[in-house]
Amino acid sequence: MKLAFIVQRYGTEILGGSEYHCRLVAEHLSANHTVEILTTCAKEYTTWENTYPEGKDRVRGVTVRRFANAETRDLNAFNAFSDWIFTHPHSTEDEENWLKQQGPWCPALIDFLEQQHRSYDALIFFTYLYAPTVLGLNVAPRKSILVPTAHDEPAIRLNIYKKVFSQPSAIAYNTSVEQGFLRQRFAPGAKIQEVVGCGVDLPPEMDLAIENDAQNTNNADDFLADAKNSDARPQDGYQVARGGVFRQRHRFFDPFALYGGRIDPGKGCEELIEYFSTYSKEQGDATLALMGIKLMPIPNESFIRFAGMLPETERLEALEAATVVLVPSPYESLSLLALESFAVGTPILANARSDVVMDHCQRSNAGLYYENREEFVECLKLLMNNSDLRTKMGQNGQDYVRRNYSWDVILEKYEAIITSVGGHQRSPKGQNRSKGPGRPNRQRPRGRRS
Repeated sequence: MKLAFIVQRYGTEILGGSEYHCRLVAEHLSANHTVEILTTCAKEYTTWENTYPEGKDRVRGVTVRRFANAETRDLNAFNAFSDWIFTHPHSTEDEENWLKQQGPWCPALIDFLEQQHRSYDALIFFTYLYAPTVLGLNVAPRKSILVPTAHDEPAIRLNIYKKVFSQPSAIAYNTSVEQGFLRQRFAPGAKIQEVVGCGVDLPPEMDLAIENDAQNTNNADDFLADAKNSDARPQDGYQVARGGVFRQRHRFFDPFALYGGRIDPGKGCEELIEYFSTYSKEQGDATLALMGIKLMPIPNESFIRFAGMLPETERLEALEAATVVLVPSPYESLSLLALESFAVGTPILANARSDVVMDHCQRSNAGLYYENREEFVECLKLLMNNSDLRTKMGQNGQDYVRRNYSWDVILEKYEAIITSVGGHQRSPKGQNRSKGPGRPNRQRPRGRRS
């Protein structure tokens, strides 16, 4: 079949979120289908500035069609408008204006979809939130699949999204928690509604790393003690210890906690640093490694190590090397950070305000969660100081991922949904379609590129 994935941004530089999720699924499905990505030229979501060139591209073997955004986002103005619209009575027109201000605003992408949708057997939309999904679902709802990546947040309470969840033929939820929340809020009418999620794609050499972790723990401790006072290199024998190559390369010679993702207040990072500061004061030597793109000032604290953006394979090595992975975001629909940590055998400490990640911890027995500063400190002490507990949790996490998030499991579910949706007869040429919110009378912003 020929599949179109519609997503707001796309690229190997974009790690995390619905965009990364979309890329992983698209790449794996491309082995058995003709896959095209329909996306914008934006690289950064804060402004939606056109960075990538327009036109066709190939990214890791998948065809990508990029369309230029007609406008950029004024983030301060948008945040102010959001504060107002989330707390005051407003009109449908206000919500359409909000959607446009949020961006990405890309009429050229919607035009292409309207003109070419008959050439695709199924349209797969990633994340409910943005205009490409809100407007794109109007085009051919009978062969549309929505991957909502939704959680309870102010935006989802806008009336504009009621139609979004009533239109698609199929909805692929990330977790049963997300499914329960959306069914309660919208009662979606899709004939196919399945909990699917995303597979975890790891280098083969990492796949069974945790099985020898009990033996490796002593090796790692011995090596680290020696490495502090020597010129030992990874090839001197430390490969047998978990995360040894990464630790030696970046000179992490003590236990450390790791956060990986957007370093952003919205991801809970301000609170994380505050809580870790308390832990550090109580414990003395402590290290918090921050890995990812920086979208907030990072305090000049001795316990913080900023690793920045790492290549995909090295990022996974970092998760394996970490003593504990921290998942502070209160808003998640899946959390690939948690699942990838489980897969390499590293336990997590998660924010209990995220029902999804707390559910992962409870069902896997591979992580702890906290509701406040005191619980954070006590849970982190327990995990950092108890290697036997970490080993058992690591084994539990790998078992949980193999049962629920191996690519064989995920792709089988996607194949069933695509076969069902793609089996519909194509709509007759010229069939009328409703225009939907956010695009009344096909109004175009000035400056649109055709």
